[in-house]
Amino acid sequence: MVLTGHSLGRNKFEQLLKQGRLSREDINSTYKIMRRIEAEEMGLDAAEMVVTSTRQEIEEQWELYDGFDLQLERKLRVRRRRGGSCFGRNMPRMVVIPPGMDFSYVKMQDSEGDGDLKSLIGSNKTQNKRHLPPIWSEIMRFFTNPHKPMILALSRPDPKKNVTTLLKAFGECRQLRELANLTLILGNRDDIEEMSNSSSVVLTTVLKFIDKYDLYGQVAYPKHHKQSEVPEIYRLAAKTKGVFINPALVEPFGLTLIEAAAYGLPVVATKNGGPVDIIKALNNGLLVDPHDQKGIADALLKLLADKNLWFERRKNGLKNIHWFSWPEHCRNYLSHVEHCRNHHPNTHLRIIPSIEEPMSDSLRGVEDLSLKVSVDGDFKLNGELDAATRQKKLIETLTRIASSNGSSSASYHPGRRQGLFVIAADCYDGNGDCTERLPAVVKNVMKSTSSGSGRIGFVLLTCLSLQEIIEKLTRYQVNLEEIDALVCNSGSEIYYPWKDLEADLEYEAHVEYRWPGENVRSIVMRLARGEGGAEDDIVEYTGLCSSRCYSYTVKPGAKTRKIDDLRQRMRMRGFRCNIVYTHATSRLNVVPLYASRAQALRYLSVRWGIDLSKMVVFVGEKGDTDYDYLLVGLHKTIILRGLVEYGSEQLLRNEDSFKREDIIPTDSPNITFLEEGYGALDISATLMTLGIK
Repeated sequence: MVLTGHSLGRNKFEQLLKQGRLSREDINSTYKIMRRIEAEEMGLDAAEMVVTSTRQEIEEQWELYDGFDLQLERKLRVRRRRGGSCFGRNMPRMVVIPPGMDFSYVKMQDSEGDGDLKSLIGSNKTQNKRHLPPIWSEIMRFFTNPHKPMILALSRPDPKKNVTTLLKAFGECRQLRELANLTLILGNRDDIEEMSNSSSVVLTTVLKFIDKYDLYGQVAYPKHHKQSEVPEIYRLAAKTKGVFINPALVEPFGLTLIEAAAYGLPVVATKNGGPVDIIKALNNGLLVDPHDQKGIADALLKLLADKNLWFERRKNGLKNIHWFSWPEHCRNYLSHVEHCRNHHPNTHLRIIPSIEEPMSDSLRGVEDLSLKVSVDGDFKLNGELDAATRQKKLIETLTRIASSNGSSSASYHPGRRQGLFVIAADCYDGNGDCTERLPAVVKNVMKSTSSGSGRIGFVLLTCLSLQEIIEKLTRYQVNLEEIDALVCNSGSEIYYPWKDLEADLEYEAHVEYRWPGENVRSIVMRLARGEGGAEDDIVEYTGLCSSRCYSYTVKPGAKTRKIDDLRQRMRMRGFRCNIVYTHATSRLNVVPLYASRAQALRYLSVRWGIDLSKMVVFVGEKGDTDYDYLLVGLHKTIILRGLVEYGSEQLLRNEDSFKREDIIPTDSPNITFLEEGYGALDISATLMTLGIK
């Protein structure tokens, strides 16, 4: 997977906390920020490559996440290059690919010379300015001496954009004031008092500084401009041989710097963030400390006073601007994607057709079956019968042969299923033992459907091992061959009873991705123990461990870490796994990243060509720690009240984590409750309310 982040949650969360207007709880309830952060962490878990716009995004934003450590990523990359082992650890590769831009609107034919500018500020202004952009006149009316070069700043009136420091630098440097004019394009306004508090404060401070330093006639601050006029503003600054400046405290990327360069403007920009990469690529400007007023003034003076330097930086910007074009972006992107494909060749999943062609259809239109052979010793097709009769007899014989074979798989075709009933009830007693309620609800779900011809299939999702679930179902006389798939060990294995319990090898290959295997086996016990926990609080359940599921028993009352804590510690070490507390918190299963009960269901949906909307999932009111993910999606969910007595949800989340309601809509039309009982008639009646017969 290739991941491209945008306005990352952890960075946004920190900024909101620093503003001090909202508490942690208010931020989370308003923006669902913790759920967003976890989604981004999950993206890092699965991503082979992460595309960023700048190095700053890597070092100051992605570094905030548990799932990425720059130093560890570099060490693992070196190990892989040298052919060494990474011991099951993985970190996504961060790649800087600047966003592409469309430069087709840039008019370069008039970028040289200042003919239009002379028309605007010449002696016969009225006659000559008719063909010039109106925004030029709007800006130039502020200046006493419009012949001077223009320092252009373009941003929204936000304190983070640091426009007030720029204005102080300009006001306190006499040489700069004598040499240039300053133009501030700070959004659109009608009345400052009607603007948001932060914008109002910035604009009021700007007006106060203009008055304090007596900058009337030297600073332009127009009230309105159209988005379509922004290119003309850049053109005007370039014609005056001016400079563009972005003095933001932190600039994640710096789109305006690229736009300015496209119009031939040298730039001065903050050294914090994306401008470092942009100016390195374009070589068309200078970096400054946004807190250093003198440094800002000196950089502007350097570019404005030295015309040779100004032309050199302008030329560099125009020459190198193609690095930020869409064609260049696409070439870089596809090149890196191809690199990933070469390292991880994908396997193609075999999809079973949704509707198999009936045998009679496959023979339709056959006029001559000159079969001079004996079929099953009963009759011979030797040309004595007409074509229709011969076709009919051949179908009857082949059908009889198939039915007499005795194999359950001979007459079973998953592609014929039009829907699936999925039982995912986690029925345990207080000791963590599976109760008889599980086989009972399996039987009742099977009895609840009145549809014939095999239109509905049955799938069982469980944390139990294959041996455990077979023993439980057999004891209570559940016919295994009526179940299409057994998803065992918390979604890490799929078996098909209709194929003599054959394992799905393609699914095993699918979930193998980033599975650390033996490298994580022993470390789980150490990481899962809580502070002050005993050595035997959690121990490996050797008899139930498989190649893709490590099981551990948890002692009653043991001090163990919650899923959130344990997953964080594993991510920080580069281990990508799914972790599930099950058996009423008495067992812990560690399975591959791509293995889970919910993901197994989606796998079967693709494999068998059955839409998720045609599936019904039966669960209790609580369950294992992966329970929540069984409730969301396109499928229908029926919650059987009173079916499950003991769950593991108390070991799922920390207090500052996201809440269940952040991922499960309380008014979801796909979730239905069965209030009392879970008998076949009760289930059938509930299915009727969902329009399922």
